[in-house]
Amino acid sequence: MVADSASTLVLAGLRDARGWQEDFYRNLHRHPELSHREHDTAIAVAERLGGCGYHVHEGVGGTGVVGILRNGDGPAVLLRADMDALPVREATGLPYASTATSTDADGNDVPVMHACGHDVHVTCLLGAAALLAGARAQWTGTVIALFQPAEEVGDGARGMVDDGLARLVGPVDVALAQHVLPLPAGRVGVRPGPVLATADSMRITVHGRGGHASAPQATVDPVVLAAMIVIRLQTVVSREVAPTDPAVLTVGRIEAGTKSNIIGDRAVLDLNLRAYSEQTRTRILDAIRRIVTAECRASGAPADPEFELFDHYPATVNDPTATERVRAAFDDYFGDRSCELPLQPASEDFSDLPAALDAPYCYWGIGGVDPDTYRKAERAGRVGEDIPVNHSPTFAPVIQPTIDTGTQALTVAALAWLARS
Repeated sequence: MVADSASTLVLAGLRDARGWQEDFYRNLHRHPELSHREHDTAIAVAERLGGCGYHVHEGVGGTGVVGILRNGDGPAVLLRADMDALPVREATGLPYASTATSTDADGNDVPVMHACGHDVHVTCLLGAAALLAGARAQWTGTVIALFQPAEEVGDGARGMVDDGLARLVGPVDVALAQHVLPLPAGRVGVRPGPVLATADSMRITVHGRGGHASAPQATVDPVVLAAMIVIRLQTVVSREVAPTDPAVLTVGRIEAGTKSNIIGDRAVLDLNLRAYSEQTRTRILDAIRRIVTAECRASGAPADPEFELFDHYPATVNDPTATERVRAAFDDYFGDRSCELPLQPASEDFSDLPAALDAPYCYWGIGGVDPDTYRKAERAGRVGEDIPVNHSPTFAPVIQPTIDTGTQALTVAALAWLARS
């Protein structure tokens, strides 16, 4: 096939790129930056893109970087990587492990780690961008290499859109993105339709009446109220959502009280919910408000509860036609390493970009776990216990074949549109 031939020729440069990619990855992993603080990362990305001949736009949506390479008439393909790290203390023991610290948005000193693999994403996209730039005879059209800030807080893509992304890049025929996952390295998985869940965080403040721990009858104890809410919320997914409709509702934080002999006057609960459709999301949100309000009344709370939604992520739903094209290209290039990606309960904001650009999109996953390690855990029935997942302090994709595979996947997918016919 023509696309296959173009992929082979473009990826012939991967051997030369591998050395600098691995060095770039180690350095980026060692020097992570929090959301909206990706300044050094953005500088390094811009320098690398400029050196490959891309027209580089910096500071898009804060720290975002967009490189555009026009190579004659043809489709415009947007390739996206996210750049930000997490407030996690690394415990991988790697020689290039992060010891970085930073100040978060609330002014707290926190450790910083690339615990979600965004360093892999950046490295792979830079590699694909360089390979495409170095083999322009094999394709025609426009490559848009987009490096997005602040995916972890859910507003990075929207920030780039609000900063005039559509005007900057012009019409886009397809948008493509990938994520490293706790699957065997070398594997590439994609699926049509829903891929990632919609997600929301909710902060609930419930009010009590404070007093001395020796006189609980004179109080309305917000700790007991919060405990009853947590118990009752466990029934939302199990009893109000159909078993065939995946959803998750988690209470991730409770804060109440200041001392063992004091009953406080409020409790704060932070919730996270995930669903694959707007209808299910709405059903869960309505159930949360109903349950919390009812529990407050049952406890005789002196004031109504307060609800605050934040960190919203849209669902990621792959365009069937674009995904069929990507899957065919992956099957041709990767053979039996191309597979159907399982439904993922994680969430992210990539889809805000193609939605604003009115472009179809495809999002896939690549494995990052040493294949032998994964097989051993699978045989023992201990994948959940022995394989670190994204956001874990021990999450550390193996450098190879992870970076090669991610670079190949982006290049092959882009050429499914760009390869000369």
